[in-house]
Amino acid sequence: MKKVIVILSAICLVGFTSCKEDAAEKIDANNVVAAAERDATSSDFPTITFDKKEFDFGEIISGTPQETVFSYTNTGKAPLVITNIKSSCGCTIPQDWSKEALAPGASDKFTVKFNGKGANKISKVVTITANTKTGSETVKISAFVKPDPNAPVNAAASRNLGPVTK
Repeated sequence: MKKVIVILSAICLVGFTSCKEDAAEKIDANNVVAAAERDATSSDFPTITFDKKEFDFGEIISGTPQETVFSYTNTGKAPLVITNIKSSCGCTIPQDWSKEALAPGASDKFTVKFNGKGANKISKVVTITANTKTGSETVKISAFVKPDPNAPVNAAASRNLGPVTK
């Protein structure tokens, strides 16, 4: 049994070493050039530049829906791909953005809708996830939300209880 194992080991050793080719001969010069170009441009990221980073709706009445459009341009050297846009809460909805690659120098836009609910000064952040160097960018919306003068008055809040007497 030992002889069989020794013979098989010898055959395997001869088989593995006799078919050895020079690895340098298998390298394709075209692939080397392509890899060098890829590595040289790997530091080129798309850059997103907005027409505005913040938008203030001003004073609005509570419950009045608002919307604005944020325009942006790819000012980088590589195609820009936006994979997601989300807001800091459910009252603000970003929509209508392209998931297609945006060439350097090209522009596009997305819409942000705000339901107008809240009280006093509100500020919401919209996060854009893209293939930029930082991976995400932000824009903001804000408004001063005033109570609706036509809204029904809460009976408990409007009741004048007056001084307590014993």
